[in-house]
Amino acid sequence: MNRTVKASFGLKPEIRDPAYEKEFARSLQESYGKEELLEWYSRFAWESSTFGSLMRCLLLRSLCREVGDGIGVDLGVVLKHPETFEMGNHVFIGAGVVLQGRFDGTCRIGDHVWIGPQSYFDARNLVIEDFVGWGPGAKVLGSTHIGQPLDIPIIQTDLVIKPVVIGYGADIGMSAVIMPGVTIGKNAIVGAGAVVTSDVPDNSVAAGVPAKIIRTRG
Repeated sequence: MNRTVKASFGLKPEIRDPAYEKEFARSLQESYGKEELLEWYSRFAWESSTFGSLMRCLLLRSLCREVGDGIGVDLGVVLKHPETFEMGNHVFIGAGVVLQGRFDGTCRIGDHVWIGPQSYFDARNLVIEDFVGWGPGAKVLGSTHIGQPLDIPIIQTDLVIKPVVIGYGADIGMSAVIMPGVTIGKNAIVGAGAVVTSDVPDNSVAAGVPAKIIRTRG
């Protein structure tokens, strides 16, 4: 039997982190280099205790350009170039998520964003706005090789980085793939398993491979 229940994550009240947590994270940042902090983070990446969870959050704050209050980092989250990440308040990052930035890139994640487990982010030029839900296993690609000239392997050709934007309140379905250069509009829905190769307008629902607009919400 179907039943409707209240949302949980999206309705959580905003709670500010204790000042001592921010001060401790700042002291870590001032006392240790990035490589040392990443090594520390790896020690706690699979620690399931409350202390392990706290240390992941503190180390993430010390590694990133900016992190808001109420961050949640589950087990086995992989971080590459976290110094280019900016995260808002009350962001949750699920187990096994890979956030792969680039040394000269930018990744901005807004407030109240929920990221499901086993997701992958090619976060070289990525913006995820507030109140986005990101389904388990969904992926975003922000770059592609040009494939020219033909006489060398594709992996050796130049890389084109294209910005990806996920608009306010959008919902990305489980195992969906967002391709380079795509903008997902405000309050849009991307269906499970969809491969999105072009922009999705505000309040639209896109599904399929390749994804097409199947209806407008409301």
